Amino acid sequence: MDDPNASNEKQQSANALRRYVQAAKALRLQANCQPIAARQRLRLREWQAARLARTHADLLASARFGQAAQFFLSDLYGPKDFSSRDEEVERILPLLIKMLPASALRTLALAVELDALTEELDSAMVAELCRAGLIDCIDEAAYAAAYRFVGCRPERERQIVLIRETGEALDRLARKPLLNGMLKLMRGPAHLAGLGDLHHFLESGFNAFRGMGSATAFLDSIDRKEHRLLCNLFAGAPCPFLVDAVDTAR
Repeated sequence: MDDPNASNEKQQSANALRRYVQAAKALRLQANCQPIAARQRLRLREWQAARLARTHADLLASARFGQAAQFFLSDLYGPKDFSSRDEEVERILPLLIKMLPASALRTLALAVELDALTEELDSAMVAELCRAGLIDCIDEAAYAAAYRFVGCRPERERQIVLIRETGEALDRLARKPLLNGMLKLMRGPAHLAGLGDLHHFLESGFNAFRGMGSATAFLDSIDRKEHRLLCNLFAGAPCPFLVDAVDTAR
């Protein structure tokens, strides 16, 4: 007999996944409705990705954490457009519910929720930077001023929580050895079926987290620095992007 708790968890994750895919899709369509708007969104995302790389340079340079850090910057938060991945999820969601374990569905749901929230916050940031005439020359001062003007502190806090929860979900996923074999077997069929981006996300995340052992120190480092930076920005600190550089990366 099927486990009713597992089935219920799957359905909850599937409902969340569907909801956040639709939200992210609508926000991306709005952001990319015109070439100029799309370029403005890309400028902000490129600046933020470069900021993240500076803030977490120790993790990127770490032999243990480097692969996971790169995955975070490229497949969870960065200038990359996740439209293809999310469209693939939306297109085959009933099949995903049947094929994937509840833990994998929850991981996808968290990642797409993070994507949707990031799109929402980025849209507000682009609007403010455009209003201030600074979208083409973003620097730390311009970014900090726009960040405080936009506000949305609860949403910013939620964004950091989602980064942590997605990382923890990937960490649990990486401890399922049978999933590794399934992902390898799915690689060819997934690409042939037009599901390459979705498969790449799952396999890259699985491999990145499996290779570093426990993710606790990695996630603690990101959590601490991003919270410190958030507090600095909202407090109007003179050098908000200077956060504790001493870390546990090895």
